[in-house]
Amino acid sequence: MTSELRPTEVGGCRLRLAEFSTLKEALEYAARSRAGFNFYSGRGELIDVLAYRDLRDQAETLARRMLCAGLRPGERVAIVAETSADFVRAFFASQYAALIPVPLPAPAAFAGRLNYIDHIRPMLASAGPSAVLAPAVFLDSVRQAAAGLEVGLVGAFEDLERIPENGADLPPVKPDDVCYLQFSSGSTRSPTGVSVTHRALLANSGCIVRDGLKVREGDRCTSWLPFFHDMGLVGFLLAPLTAQLSTDYLAPDGFARRPLIWPTLISLNGSTLSYSPSFGYDLCARRAMNADLGHLDLSKWRAAGIGGDVIRPGILSRFAATFGGCGFRQEAFVASYGMAEATLGISFAPLDRGLEVDRVDLGRL
Repeated sequence: MTSELRPTEVGGCRLRLAEFSTLKEALEYAARSRAGFNFYSGRGELIDVLAYRDLRDQAETLARRMLCAGLRPGERVAIVAETSADFVRAFFASQYAALIPVPLPAPAAFAGRLNYIDHIRPMLASAGPSAVLAPAVFLDSVRQAAAGLEVGLVGAFEDLERIPENGADLPPVKPDDVCYLQFSSGSTRSPTGVSVTHRALLANSGCIVRDGLKVREGDRCTSWLPFFHDMGLVGFLLAPLTAQLSTDYLAPDGFARRPLIWPTLISLNGSTLSYSPSFGYDLCARRAMNADLGHLDLSKWRAAGIGGDVIRPGILSRFAATFGGCGFRQEAFVASYGMAEATLGISFAPLDRGLEVDRVDLGRL
């Protein structure tokens, strides 16, 4: 771990569970806490820390620069959703500027440049953004994907830093304004854009943190889920902020290469809340077969959620057996269901009961 950096803490203000009218208001309150976002490398090294108080200040500054660049309230800004503080800053700057951020997938490892261009071009055509922001390393691909779509500005995150603020006034943000545009996962059809208002986001976040996960003092999140997907964006970026929780991040490709970094971070920081599709639990259990797990303490992990794909009891039972010696409780499993079209959360199984499986004879039915 880098010696100069320390992960954000928990607490520091009275816990409020999504009791806000806009995401901007939620960040203003979270900035009073000691919490924030922490970004780790694929080797488990802390590489960036973004406390909520710093995010608020940086988002305000960046919002003014976005307005000075010619963007107007209500316009859409597509943002390549790499797991980084740059994406988070740009997303929240859009909130302060009353712009509508549109998270786009980052290139998948080994997927190929042309495949990536073909993947995001229909999303750009559907969203009709006035600007596209991306990490510099992806900029050429993004420019090709946006070619001919009348996008006024295509640039890297650092390009905005060179634009003067000039004291631009920040517009008001209302509960029924569109907060962001989320593309569905595309599991049953092509990804479809869903407009999510501040009111809808805060209502769904409240159900997640208050009713589904029953967030309490001392909770902390860990996630490797991508920010362009609703479970990663809402479940482990926006909802934790609305409850003033700290979250520790590992990029999806880092998790794919070294799955055991995920439980290692949960153990290291004492996380209590973390989610994955079934295949993530499977990867961890397989990689753990020949690994030394003696350093892991997963006893604080009270809600191990499953969502995003088919819930596979056999895989999850194997994970529980593999990590039971590290303090993991099979009662921690929380089966969940969500859709981007519903902002995110639709249903949560009861906490502290684990998985309950009904077997149905399809032939007799």
